[in-house]
Amino acid sequence: MKKDDQQQLYTDEYFEKGHWLRKIFQTLLALIGWFCVIAPIVITVTAFWASFNPKIPHIWSYAEGILEIRFIGVILFFAFVMSGIFAISMTIIQNRKRDRLVEQWPTFNPINQRKREDTLAKFIDQRFGDQEFRENVRTLDIQPEQNLDTDAIQKLYEENNLNDLD
Repeated sequence: MKKDDQQQLYTDEYFEKGHWLRKIFQTLLALIGWFCVIAPIVITVTAFWASFNPKIPHIWSYAEGILEIRFIGVILFFAFVMSGIFAISMTIIQNRKRDRLVEQWPTFNPINQRKREDTLAKFIDQRFGDQEFRENVRTLDIQPEQNLDTDAIQKLYEENNLNDLD
């Protein structure tokens, strides 16, 4: 397929040829945005680090600010511990639940299941033609009398004593 034949679902002038002013503006805007994210983090980390080592250059050293950083640290540590306890406990609960369910015998009769599959395959073959024909024909016309009733398969299972819902 040629590149011209492909359908373009979006456009981005930043990556197209030309548009130098847009590229310069968006690059500067992105750099300013990252600076606004990184600068407060660096200022806060250096101020907190300077409270332990005065040789570290820092912008501020207010005791209240250091107290706030420690308080937020305690809150984040508590949240991390609680999240860890929750995740570990949910993992243990789910593993135990899975082990109990996997060890149980299936909720259906596996012997009757194979008989049900065979009986249903014969019924469908009689009603709509053999499987190879149905899978290889381009269009399959179904006559109104070939439509299945709502409970046709359930009745089929009852006729062949394969209904496990009793």
